[in-house]
Amino acid sequence: MPAEITHTNPAADGRELILFDKVTKRFGDHVVLDQLEFSVSAGKHVTLIGPSGSGKTTILRLLMTLLKPDEGTITVDGEHLVHEEKGGKLVPAGEKHIREVRKKIGMVFQQFNLFPNMKVLRNITEAPVHVLGLGKDEAEQRARELLEMVGLTEHLDKYPSQLSGGQQQRVAIARALAMRPQVLLLDEVTSALDPELVAGVLDVLRDIAHSTDITMLVVTHEMNFARDISDEVLMFNEGKVIESGPPEKIFNDPDHERTREFLSAIL
Repeated sequence: MPAEITHTNPAADGRELILFDKVTKRFGDHVVLDQLEFSVSAGKHVTLIGPSGSGKTTILRLLMTLLKPDEGTITVDGEHLVHEEKGGKLVPAGEKHIREVRKKIGMVFQQFNLFPNMKVLRNITEAPVHVLGLGKDEAEQRARELLEMVGLTEHLDKYPSQLSGGQQQRVAIARALAMRPQVLLLDEVTSALDPELVAGVLDVLRDIAHSTDITMLVVTHEMNFARDISDEVLMFNEGKVIESGPPEKIFNDPDHERTREFLSAIL
């Protein structure tokens, strides 16, 4: 069993941590998100479900500022993500502002995105040292605690290529948490893994969900995992939330016909 680590989240008091206000995102003529409005309260675990192309991953990419909205605003912990106020008007934010707000967000991708030329320990300490300005000793202590939590203490001196896909993804989870984000984004984190490696990664994420107060926004097709960890499940279709509620309601007794169709196809 991985060691537990207490993640103190200064925002975990139920207030709105993420807010999408009338966010539209287009790719050419295709509208991926259509005047989207939704929020995530601090300390909550929210899972986005729905068919491919319904806009779920686009939401995470907007939060990571890999994409920018065409219309509407996104706020994180009360601060605009890609806008700032100047002279009473909202204008596109400068890179410095975006970087500061983005520090509150950690993301684990489908592909592990580890630095291949760095050993596991340095993969985890690199950003805390260079972005957060932590001392090397403090960053390494934090990395060792996180590696213990994800069950990889004995692998800290290996390169990513020497690890299985499941181990690499667990390093990627530790690396995201090393930045002490207020919110952790998980984008189909098991979809690139061999089936026998999926359970180990999901067990680590369950442990984090149950033993810390970090806010989570999750895109997954692992419905049992979503049922286990979610406070709220949002069903997406064609760039809109068509239904939301606690997992037992959405999975056992959904109101919307499209939700019923989707779940019967996937479960």
